[in-house]
Amino acid sequence: MIQPFRATSRIRSTVRILAVVSLAAFLGNVSPGGASAAAATSGSPSAFAVLAGTAVTCTDSRITGDVGVWPGNTAARTGCTISGAVHVADAAAEAAFLEFASTYADLRDNPPRCSATLTGTLSGEALLPGIYCVDAVAKTGALVLDAQGNANATWLFLVDGALTATNLNVVMINGGTPCNVTWWVRAAATLTDSHFAGTILAGAASTVTRGTLSGDLFATTAVTVTGATITGCPEAAPGGRHGGHMHGKCNQGVGNGEEGCDPGDSDHHHDSNDERGGGPGHPGRKQGGR
Repeated sequence: MIQPFRATSRIRSTVRILAVVSLAAFLGNVSPGGASAAAATSGSPSAFAVLAGTAVTCTDSRITGDVGVWPGNTAARTGCTISGAVHVADAAAEAAFLEFASTYADLRDNPPRCSATLTGTLSGEALLPGIYCVDAVAKTGALVLDAQGNANATWLFLVDGALTATNLNVVMINGGTPCNVTWWVRAAATLTDSHFAGTILAGAASTVTRGTLSGDLFATTAVTVTGATITGCPEAAPGGRHGGHMHGKCNQGVGNGEEGCDPGDSDHHHDSNDERGGGPGHPGRKQGGR
């Protein structure tokens, strides 16, 4: 199971550091040497609700959470209320952006297997937790995410192109929370008059015009918010981003098959029943501790 992206997750491998270097070089933002050094020393960024690579422009809007820009240095506000701190080209914004860039590149280059492929506007869809491939057709209407009573239920949407939503209402039912929903977007994200749920990881400039976003908005270039309300995910809420990871705990019982998880050091006898020495689809320690 893929956990939602958390801004404070740690970059845990050389592969991810190289992904940061590759993406940053592609964007023309930082040199390879600077990217790898920053990634290797990144700490725990603050609770960013909005994070952009070049600029943030906020007009007549309200943002709950921190706002950051790196490596750009523009954060323009007109009639904009921000409950958290504003980080412009500082160490916190840099660490958070490199974390985001790493996760974005990882999902781009190593996407998990989708539970299903969704086409069309998504209007009238009712989706259980899972990983979904989504086309770039403009979205509208009502999309229901049903947690079936599981407060830890997660959804990951991989949007192959731009995410364009107009009058789209994403509704969480039966225990679901927007902070457990992630939208990876290959291109831009444009929300207009929508009530959207989930954290957006966008590969281009992103815009929220009127409406609401319950979740975080991260973009590789610019973010523009006009007449909208963005409520970021709380840093230390149960199941929230603080200390979380993109990959979830494994539940790799014998014969369970692939789960798309990262076993890490989950051969402990608590918080996971992943077998000792196992990996996705390849269990190690047998049931009963043998």
